[in-house]
Amino acid sequence: MNTSLQVDSPTPFRSALEARGVSRRQFVKFCGLMASTLALPHRYAHAISKAMEQVKRPVLVWLEFQDCTGNSESMLRSGSPNVGDIVIEMLSWEYHEVIMAGSGQHASDALERVVRECAGEYICVVEGSIPMAENGVYCTIGGRTALDIARQVCANAAVNIAIGACAWDGGIVSASPNPTGAVGLQEAVPGIKNLINLGGCPHNPVNTAAVLVHYLTFHELPALDQYRRPLFAYGNVIHDQCERRAHYDAGRYVQEWGDEGARKGWCLYKMGCKGPEATYNCPTVRWNEGTSWPVKAGHGCIACASHRFWDTKSPFYDRLPTVPGFGVDVKAEDIGWTATAVIAGATALQVGANMVRDRLKPPPADSDTHEPTNTSA
Repeated sequence: MNTSLQVDSPTPFRSALEARGVSRRQFVKFCGLMASTLALPHRYAHAISKAMEQVKRPVLVWLEFQDCTGNSESMLRSGSPNVGDIVIEMLSWEYHEVIMAGSGQHASDALERVVRECAGEYICVVEGSIPMAENGVYCTIGGRTALDIARQVCANAAVNIAIGACAWDGGIVSASPNPTGAVGLQEAVPGIKNLINLGGCPHNPVNTAAVLVHYLTFHELPALDQYRRPLFAYGNVIHDQCERRAHYDAGRYVQEWGDEGARKGWCLYKMGCKGPEATYNCPTVRWNEGTSWPVKAGHGCIACASHRFWDTKSPFYDRLPTVPGFGVDVKAEDIGWTATAVIAGATALQVGANMVRDRLKPPPADSDTHEPTNTSA
């Protein structure tokens, strides 16, 4: 981590990666992962690779406010291909309290220099909530409030990324009763440009890398939803992507931790899984080099990427009241018999309707079945 401003890489990007032990094969694999994560055809991996090798390294500053540093840890502990190493080489990280060499006034000077010399060009990542109560005194850095820093730094950035639940909507810090008046970046600094929210507790570093790669490759942010979250990561319901979904549809549920259903990997709906109401790409991107994710590991989804999930999705072990579709307390054979009964009932109803229609239908004008006319006196 530098404490002096350095916009351009002193060595070619590929050479810098090799110096960090990232092979060409790992880099190509990384580009393929980015294309897949962004829901792009695999052929875009080549375009991403070419863009990354030619990109002028933009400056990045990473602000830490009211948080547990979990999102920084998540990024730095990413696995193979080493997302952390590649992203660090893609960008000139000039300020990040957790990993930078400088401290105190030297660190503050580095941040001020970026804002002054790269205004409108740098990328700003915000981790943690921003307290609003008492004019923001509950979080101060170098004698300045987090609110003051965010207003200055984010207002001059080309792109702002609110990373993790706390930076997005206040997270656990803003959960009731919220004594510090903590809010997310969007509420603390309304109207900031090019904002993207990456909810999650913590965020998934693959999604963060994908957002950065998309921006550096196409010079624009990916498509966003109503919460300004990227659709490629938050556009699908977890329940529909879950490997346990078949057990839900068949009515096979874990009834208590450690039972037979838990050992067999049955659905965790009755244990409070919020997957049917949550959107995220956890089931496909996963964690620990794509090895697993909470539901696969045996714990229900707590919807950590949902808006204000600490308040709206808790208690985490209470099951959802209703879920559309089959499942809940319905067994597979019940689904079959119900479907058969519905079809039979519909068939009978149609037959009855046809009979009534035929009885009410008037006879044709030239029909021989009409009554003869009485001609007697």
